[in-house]
Amino acid sequence: MNTPRTTNKGEIRRHFEMTLERYLQELDKMSDSQLRYKPSDMEWSVGQMYQHLIQSAMKMHLANVRLCISADEDADKKKNQGKTEAGEAVFAQASFPPIRIHVPASPEYTPLQPDGRESIIQGLVEVRDEMRKMDLLLEGKTSECTLPHPRFGGLDADEWFILVEMHYRHHFLQLERLKTAWEEREQRDE
Repeated sequence: MNTPRTTNKGEIRRHFEMTLERYLQELDKMSDSQLRYKPSDMEWSVGQMYQHLIQSAMKMHLANVRLCISADEDADKKKNQGKTEAGEAVFAQASFPPIRIHVPASPEYTPLQPDGRESIIQGLVEVRDEMRKMDLLLEGKTSECTLPHPRFGGLDADEWFILVEMHYRHHFLQLERLKTAWEEREQRDE
């Protein structure tokens, strides 16, 4: 999928919706077993990856868009922090580097297996709807407030919004790895 090199939030949101549609199409092709399959104890299943995308968008990225907007409305809460070198690079490229990022398993970070594909679909629809709301809220606003990302440093509301699309696009690499692992398992079991 092409990298959007724009900061136009409407274009970012439309590109996100195309990315989301691809995730829904991929989900539609998978069996429940494939959705739950973990190639190893150290890796997530496709279902866990979907959960991660939903949770990170709703509980971190889009929540921080709202916090930045509200902090801009209350001058006492402003926090202006710059991006790290990694943050500058990611936003200059409009993409995460095509490398595997591994975070050690932990109860706070490792997503649970989803309740089923309907909960995944519902979660993705909620993210899409929230992106649409944020697109409208950000229209015509400039954000001075930044909130820290663990790796990228201080991001403003627009950057947190853009990060959702970049993050979803980055996980296509993981999706392809997990699909390949499933296919290899199926071939071994034949």
